Amino acid sequence: MRNSMLGTSFGGARQSRRGFLADVGMGFTGLVLGAMLQRDGIVRASEAAGWSPPSGLPHFAPKAKSVIWLFMIGGTSQMESFDPKPALNKHAGKTIAESPFKEVLDSPYLKKNLREIIPGQHPVQPKIYPMQVGYRKRGEAGIEISDWWPHVGSCIDDLAIVRSMWTTDNDHGAQLQFHTGRHSLEGFFPTIGSWVHYGLGSLNDNLPQFIVMGKPIADCCGGMGGHGASYLGPEHNGVQLNVDPKNPLPFAAPGPQVYREEQQAEFELLNELHGLAGVQYPDDPAMRARIKSYELAFRMQTAVPEVVDFASETEETQKLYGLDNKTTAAFGQQCLAARRLVERGTRFIQIFHGSNGGAGAWDAHSNLQKGHSALCAQVDQPIAALIKDLKRRGLLDETIVVWCTEFGRTPGAQNSNGRDHHPYGFSIWMAGGGLKRGVVHGATDELGFHAVEDRHYVTDVHATIMKQLGLDARRLEIPGRKRLDIDYGKPIDAIIA
Repeated sequence: MRNSMLGTSFGGARQSRRGFLADVGMGFTGLVLGAMLQRDGIVRASEAAGWSPPSGLPHFAPKAKSVIWLFMIGGTSQMESFDPKPALNKHAGKTIAESPFKEVLDSPYLKKNLREIIPGQHPVQPKIYPMQVGYRKRGEAGIEISDWWPHVGSCIDDLAIVRSMWTTDNDHGAQLQFHTGRHSLEGFFPTIGSWVHYGLGSLNDNLPQFIVMGKPIADCCGGMGGHGASYLGPEHNGVQLNVDPKNPLPFAAPGPQVYREEQQAEFELLNELHGLAGVQYPDDPAMRARIKSYELAFRMQTAVPEVVDFASETEETQKLYGLDNKTTAAFGQQCLAARRLVERGTRFIQIFHGSNGGAGAWDAHSNLQKGHSALCAQVDQPIAALIKDLKRRGLLDETIVVWCTEFGRTPGAQNSNGRDHHPYGFSIWMAGGGLKRGVVHGATDELGFHAVEDRHYVTDVHATIMKQLGLDARRLEIPGRKRLDIDYGKPIDAIIA
């Protein structure tokens, strides 16, 4: 049987070894170097004397090993998800100024933290819009969430919900901001997944340690920067993975004319050439790292397709994730692949949902009820299945599951049946990895407008993840790349067990 990976062919002819070497050298270095460079101690010439890159070991005893990061693109409404607001129904049709809550319009938060791309493009929407779905208390904790999340609601006693998030961008550059901590006007910076990749060594040298599934955010809103490493170097970028055993890594499969034995011979030639170069340059850490990267590339040919081949999964498990339902199948496959990756030692799995080539499907300026109900139906069951499956396999204790979105939606109506962008107060949740279970932290006001209790900027989520993984973010700082305090954030200690 013919296998796949680095070999290529042209017009049915076997590619020359020289061509193969050129293609491999250019195409795979960024994809598979992974943790190799920092483990070999590579230091840029311009960096300060005495500085050394991370060892790949945690700075202190970790409570978690891996992260599964679920990002809803476009801005999920906090009121119709994890922060229901009955006052919206009571005062629907009134303007905010006519309601008992007009003080929200005088809040210092309204302008203090806002940094607009186009001033005035997203004004306060004054007419209060009722909730578009019911809600009820769920679990032993009795936490209220909307009826669009019944499956996740069944897991409520495993969640730590944070209802007091805020950010500074009221446009979709906030998608980039949620991942880097910096406003889009400031440019590109390393993402949380890249920092984790940079700071920790591999748990499985046959797999990439930072994987991205689902269509990433669009170029308008950060593009590949949403899972990029910026100045940490491309070796720490997220590796995009398809849930397709025949083509799991885009651009990594050769033509069908290449046999595995041929590939083995080509890799043996590479090793010989690297050995000769190693004699000439015995102290070159980049050479050692490159040799390891080619070895990893070859091992990945078997390991990666196996991860996204669900033939070994029971029928019960596949149904749990909704693989038998066209509504849930696509996201369910990604969530199941995430569990399998965690089992095999991948550090950070980032799953995007709702990318549509623009602002994102969750961007509900109109038809919120129709749009959100359909989107929730796609992800609710698979997310709940992921939590339940991790828990029953004993993996939830060492895996942090994060559900997040770039901002929330306005309490006021837009276009009569939608909600505008809302950076002033919104919700996220986390589960597992040494976090408390069945708790709510922080609060917005009665309209869901401002985060008013235990407010948290987006990098507080990053800091919480870092702490649970045993990383001190300040010890990862690179000379010449000074970070701000807001870049680091502060761990949300109130939800840490």
